[in-house]
Amino acid sequence: MAENKRDYYEVLGVEKGASAEEIKKAYRKSAMKYHPDRNPGDKTAEEKFKELGEAYEVLSDDEKRSRYDQFGHAGVDPNFGAGGGGYGGGFGGFGGFGDFGDIFGDIFGGGRSRQAQRNAPMRGENVGIRLELTFEEAAFGTEKEVNVQRIENCGSCNGTGSADGVIETCSQCRGAGQVRTTQNFMGMAVQSTTTCPACGGRGKMVKNPCNTCRGKGKVRRTQKIKVKVPAGVDAGQSIRVRGEGCVGSNGGPSGDVLAEVYIRRHPIFRRENMDVLCEVPITFTQAALGSVIEVPTLEGKRSFDLPEGTQTGREFTIAGVGIPQVGNPKRRGNQRFTVVVETPTRLTREQRELLEKLEKTLDGKTNPKRKKFFDTIKDFFE
Repeated sequence: MAENKRDYYEVLGVEKGASAEEIKKAYRKSAMKYHPDRNPGDKTAEEKFKELGEAYEVLSDDEKRSRYDQFGHAGVDPNFGAGGGGYGGGFGGFGGFGDFGDIFGDIFGGGRSRQAQRNAPMRGENVGIRLELTFEEAAFGTEKEVNVQRIENCGSCNGTGSADGVIETCSQCRGAGQVRTTQNFMGMAVQSTTTCPACGGRGKMVKNPCNTCRGKGKVRRTQKIKVKVPAGVDAGQSIRVRGEGCVGSNGGPSGDVLAEVYIRRHPIFRRENMDVLCEVPITFTQAALGSVIEVPTLEGKRSFDLPEGTQTGREFTIAGVGIPQVGNPKRRGNQRFTVVVETPTRLTREQRELLEKLEKTLDGKTNPKRKKFFDTIKDFFE
């Protein structure tokens, strides 16, 4: 019944004064959402799709839209006197829908455009690998040879998939790579385009498949490639090796290899951005009296003048001997080291006596932190 129908402008989600292009765009968007091929078995979607088609059939036709604007649904319903040439006759086969075929070709793919896309050159897929480096290799750069599993053209058939080189046009889709099917539901003939089941969308058939690749034209192989590691690369970063990934299709370029960097733990050093960090143990007397100590760096040992009275946990810096910056190896981070005062163990009698004598001479001037701590405790309890 006309009185139960929703307003056609409301159905398409447009204003009453919408242009023909706005109406077409709104229909295309909603039709993609509720098309039966995308909602198999969904009755609600079927009803909405039918309602959309009915609204678009009227509003896309200037004459019918004029009658609808003047008389409402009665103006386009053949069951009413004001009607004349309603939507019912042409809707079943999209005969009166003007550019419906063009719209559904845009949405679900026309044979020519889709096949052109299928036969267009396509870039090969990238291949991801794990690249494990030592701390020094990551810092200064290196070249590594690694194994890569990738898709290549079959050498036996030169990538054609045919043992004798004969490739024929698919008889079912006639080279289009797609077949069009028509389904009838709710009084509508809905056409849709699907991949040809005979050729898998290639539009070509191989009667005598290659034994090596079984007609696919491609095989998976493991190859050795070289990866140039730039100085300063860090864990978690990826190094791209262009053109060493899977082979492309239809003459398209090969993909790349993406090598994700993992750095093995170093027994001495650790990294923080471009700085190298480590701990250096020192003796009690070195800390108290000061001393020239040897500090390990990536370039070997460096002498460092340790000031007297150095406390455990204090950090020192040697500039310019850290990690190089990627792409600019002349710019480098620093070496930062923390000293740890080691308490002597397994003392001899003579060493013990010397320390006991020393302890008796220590006071608040020599151990200000200790004095402050105990003064605070005393004040607290008093």
